[in-house]
Parts: sequence; C-alpha cells; structure tokens
Amino acid sequence: MERTHLSSCFLLSVFLYLLYSSVSYAQLSPVETRILFQVQELLEYPEVLQGWNNWTYFCYLPPNPSLVIVCSGNHITELSIRGNKTSPSTLNPNITTPQALSGKFSIDSCFTILTKLSSLKVLSLVSLGLWGPLPAKINRLGSLEVLNISSNFISGEIPSSIATFKSLKSLVLADNLFNGSVPDLKGLQVLEELDLGNNHLGPYFPSLGNTLVSIIVRNNFLRFGIPSNFLSFNRLERLDVSSNKLVGPVPTSLFRLSSIQYLNLAMNQFSGALSTNVSCNAKLQYVDVSNNLLIGKLPACIGSNSTNRTVLSSWNCLSNESPKYQHPYSFCQKEALAVKPPAMIREQQSTLKLGLVLGIIGAIVGIVGVIGLLILAIFRRAEARKAKDFKSDSFVLENNSFRGSRSPIIDRRHRPQRMATFGLAPYHTFTLEEVEDATNNFDQSNLVGEGSQGQLYKGWLRDGSIVLVKCVKFKQKHSPQTLQQHIEVISKLRHRNLVSVLGHCIVTYLDHPNTASTVFIVLEYIASGSLKDHLTDWKTREVLKWPQRMAITMGIARGIQFLHTGTATGVYGNDLKIESILLDESLTAKISSYNISLSSKVKNNLYRLLLPMFMSTTSLYQKWPNQVSLSSTSNMEKNDIYQLGVILLEVIIGKPINSESELEDLKFQLERNLAEAPAKLREAADPTMRGTFAYESLKTAVQITINCLSRDFSQRPSIEDVLWHMQYSIQVQEGWASSGNLGTLMLP
Repeated sequence: MERTHLSSCFLLSVFLYLLYSSVSYAQLSPVETRILFQVQELLEYPEVLQGWNNWTYFCYLPPNPSLVIVCSGNHITELSIRGNKTSPSTLNPNITTPQALSGKFSIDSCFTILTKLSSLKVLSLVSLGLWGPLPAKINRLGSLEVLNISSNFISGEIPSSIATFKSLKSLVLADNLFNGSVPDLKGLQVLEELDLGNNHLGPYFPSLGNTLVSIIVRNNFLRFGIPSNFLSFNRLERLDVSSNKLVGPVPTSLFRLSSIQYLNLAMNQFSGALSTNVSCNAKLQYVDVSNNLLIGKLPACIGSNSTNRTVLSSWNCLSNESPKYQHPYSFCQKEALAVKPPAMIREQQSTLKLGLVLGIIGAIVGIVGVIGLLILAIFRRAEARKAKDFKSDSFVLENNSFRGSRSPIIDRRHRPQRMATFGLAPYHTFTLEEVEDATNNFDQSNLVGEGSQGQLYKGWLRDGSIVLVKCVKFKQKHSPQTLQQHIEVISKLRHRNLVSVLGHCIVTYLDHPNTASTVFIVLEYIASGSLKDHLTDWKTREVLKWPQRMAITMGIARGIQFLHTGTATGVYGNDLKIESILLDESLTAKISSYNISLSSKVKNNLYRLLLPMFMSTTSLYQKWPNQVSLSSTSNMEKNDIYQLGVILLEVIIGKPINSESELEDLKFQLERNLAEAPAKLREAADPTMRGTFAYESLKTAVQITINCLSRDFSQRPSIEDVLWHMQYSIQVQEGWASSGNLGTLMLP
C-alpha cells in the first residue's frame, strides 16, 4: 500500500514538473508580455483583445480568424490581429461608430513598440483603424517575412525603407490611403505576393523583382511604366492592374507568361490593336480587357471561341465582338489621341550627349528668334490694317459699341495647344468674327435659351462641329485681365464626363478698352437628350438595358470624381439630377450643371455667370431640404454623393423621384427587399430592363445606392468607394453576360 502511494506521488510529481516546465518554457519573456499589453492599449482595446489579463498564457491562446499569436521559445514570431473597423473602400451602412482610431492614437508609437519584437516573422494588423503615415522605422523588424496592414487609414508615401527587408515574402498594403510613387522594390529578392490595391498610388508603375507570384495594384492612379521585361516574371500567376489610368498598347508578353492564370487589365486607357497572332499560356483562365480603347480584333486565344477561359472585352472598339457592347471605332480613336502619354525624359545621358543636344537647341532657338522677329513685324503691320477696318464696322449690342479681343483668326484645328483631356478639342481663344460666323451673326433661329444670365445660341465651327455659345453681358465693370483669370479656372474643367468649355471670347468697349462688356463661352453641344429623357421616353427611344445604365452611372461618378479632384480647390456643391445629365450619341454621360464655390461673393457671382449651365442651389434646398448643408467642403462633397445616390435610384427604378418623402419610401422599400428575397429586389427594378441584369450586379448597385442616401453625412461613401463598387457591379454583369445568360433571369 505504501509502495503504491509512493508510486502515485512520484507520478504526480513528474506530471507537475512536466506541466510547469512546459508552461514556463512557452511563456513569453516579461518584456514581450508588456509589449502585448502596450499594443492592446495603443489600439484602444479592440474587442478581439479585450480578454487579456495578467494570467493570459499568450503562447497557448487558440488561434482564430481574428487573433493568432505564435511563439518560438520565449519570443513571438507571429502576431496577427484582425479588427472589425471598415476601411476607405469598404462600406457598411449599419455601422455608426468612428472607423479610425481616435486622435490620441500615434502610429509612430505603435510601430516603435512593435519593432521591439525582434523575432517577429509575421505581422498582420488588419481593419484596426490605424491612421497616419507609415514610419520608416518599420525596417527594424529585420526578420519579417509577412507584412499585412491592409484595410486601415494609413496615408502618405510608402517609406523607401520597406525595400530593405531581405526575407519579406508577402507585402499587403491594400485598402489604405497611400499616395505618391511606390519605392523601388526590386531589392525584395524573395517577395512573392504584392497587394497595393485601393490606394492613391501613381503615376508610375512600381519597379519590381521577378520573383513575384501575385501582383495586385488595382484602383490606384497608375499611368505609365508597365515593365517591358515581364517575360522574365516566370513565376507570376496573378496580375491585376484594373481601374487605373494606364495608357499605350497592351504588352502582349503578358498573355504568354509561363505561369500566368489571372490577368485583369480592365478600366484603363490601353489603346491600339492587339496582335492577332498573340499566343496565350495554356494555364491562363481569366482575362479582362474591358473598358479600354482597344481596336481591331481579339487574338484567337482570347477570342469568343476560346474554351475553358473567361474573357471580358466589352466597351472597347473591337470589330469581332458584339457591337451592342462596344463603342464605335471613332470613339477609341479620339480617346486614344487625347490620352497619349508625353514623351518620357531620359535622364541618364552622358555629359557629351547633353552638351551636343543643348548646342543644337541653342542654334535652333537663335534661328527661330530671328525668324520670329521678322514674322512679328509683318504681323503687326497686318493687324494694324485689320483693327482700322474693324473699328469702322463695329458690332453693336444694347446700344454699346464694343470690339473683340484681338487674337489672330486661326482655325482652331490648327492651334498647337493640346490638353490631356478625354476626346475634347484643344481649348481655343475665339475672335469675335469666329463667334459671329458660328452663330450666323446671332441669328434668332439659333437662339436656344435666354434668361437673366444671358442668351444661349447654337453654332457651327469651321471644322463642322456643333457647339453652344453662351453670351454673358456684364452690368458691373470687369477688366479683361480679371475675366481672363476666372476663365482660366473654368477652362481647366474639361473632362469626358462633363459638358466642357471649348473656348471663349472677351469683348471690350471701344471707348473703354480696359473694360469688358461681354464674354462668349463656347461649349460642347450634346444632342442626344438627357438621362431623364432616355429613362422616361422609352416609347420613342430604345430602352436602356442594365449594362448601359451602369456605364452611364459610372460616367457620372467619374465626372464627379474629376470635379472633386481635378482642380486645386475642387468643385463641390453641384446640382446633380437626371435632367442635367446629358448623353451623347454613344451614351456617354455628361454633367451639365456644376459650380465653383469661392469665398469672395463678387468672384462667386462672376463664376455663376461664366459657368456653362449654372443651376441655382435653391433647387437643392427645395427638393432635398434635409440633406443640403453647405457649411464645409466635406459636407458639400457628401451632398454630391447624396445626389448621385438619387440618380442611381432613379436609374434602378426607371423614373424620376419628385419629393423627399417619395425618396425615403423607395429607399426603405429597397432596404426591405434587399433583406428579404432576391425575387423582391428584382421586382423593384425597372420592369423594362428585366432579363438584362445579373442579380448580384443589381444587388451591389442597390447597396451602394442605399449608402449614398444615408442621412448621416459621415456614413456616405467617398466617390472613390462608389467607383470601386460600381466597377465590381459591372464586372459581375459582364461575367454573367459572357456566360450566355443575357435575356434570362439569373437565379442567385
């Protein structure tokens, strides 16, 4: 009996020894334990970390999708924390709490603490609301193999120190607010995964090593520099450069990369023809070249006859694809000319070559200078004669004689000025003679509108294009120089999705040459009616199918994005409605009413007169009184998002909304249908387009619409978020249509 008791005591002692020795071995050093508690505090006690206390055995915590801690010895080798905060590109209308950490948070302090985990190989901090610029000291984590800080609010440039990691295999910085150029990452010699999607990076494509397996840079502002040496990327399986501004021809080497499986080039400005004899890697399963400026025919390996391969190619100008989902050839030709990239400056040249070039330039400048002086003398003599003739035959309006600004009469197609705009003619300073000629001396038959802000005439330029000419007469005195400054601002508002200003003419009084009396603003003429016309007048017009509606609303969103970001001050508080969205012959959306808000009342009134089709903001207050607040730029931006939501809703249901109460009822109905059953949501859509949409595409559009219509300004998405979700909706629709579902109802 005693022997049995002694044996039991011995076994118990051995068990306790093994237990405590293993626990002791797996416990962190006191330093790293304190670091974890500091991280918990710096992250403001997220829900996933709230159970920690002094008795927590961190190395024995069971891993779950929100928290993983892995130890080796007494040190942490992996720390992965996933919070529940949304990112800039993720929308959730039900969340009302702030999504970024408070103003007390310091990203510098956070990474200072984390860099003390010297054995860390995997660091993942996702959806935690981190904000601020990423500190350069992150490279102190010298053993790091995986870095994932996606779905936060981290801003500024990516620090160049991130390129010094020697063991980094995965770098995921997606869904943040990074901007500027990406540092040279060729030094990351074992990097396999790179995800920089949904940021504001650009304009140059990052310099990368050829060890990568996956490259995702979608939804940024990349424009130039896709590497010509992609053939050396033998391990690359996935490449996604969609939703950027990349220009030029598509590198055909991409299709035959030895490991490529997924290739997404959609929503860029790639132009030219793809070689028809391009070969494709047999592993290639998915190709998306939609929404570019491609012409000609698709190569056979990605054509309609290709098997076991998903190919999306709509909204180019391809001749061997369905014309219903392609632009006319002229569209791509004009667009490609407008977005042609400037010649790249080669900086690495020898001193000898540079000196030779400078010498040649100097000689040319000297010769041109002499010729220029001769031309100037001849020109001034001719101008003096023209001015004398013009003075005796002045143009009279409202009993005041005035003369046009004296720029030479040159057909605008011969003007050397060029702008990187989408298919627009170069901006031109017109002469009075050109304006008179365009409007047939302001013939009453060409008068299309008249109001307190002036007259609007239809006109024809010498190259045959149709324009609108807005005549603005001033009651107050303005100098031509002041007007020129204001017009210069307006002239920058040129975009494919705006009714843009093509040029102007300033007219001064003969007896007061320093005082302007009239300005003529020359505008695009859009002849195919408004979005409202196309939605409601379906008896005399072709019914808009769902893909067309999504392309139109995407164009509206892009126009809004340009208004918000295309100028230094931004253009906010715009009066957006389906009546003021015009459609051209290819159903490209054009915003015709937009506003410039300045602090100076006088300047603001002047801009109201000069802008193309300025609509009074009183209509905003009358129609949506609970949603308009012009107290800040942020609120004005969210007003535009709200009005875009109204347009989206009208496009979905196929009819105008006339009051806020009707709007709220429809919004509530959509929310309820979204929560109930797919059939209910389908029934809420315009019945004239049933059978033309994928359910998931409609659902995504409805979700973003509801978010845009949120009563809480802070919960309305940014325009970039709207574009991202609409692009997803379009891609889903195209995938569904390419599978032969068009014309049938898609079951979820």
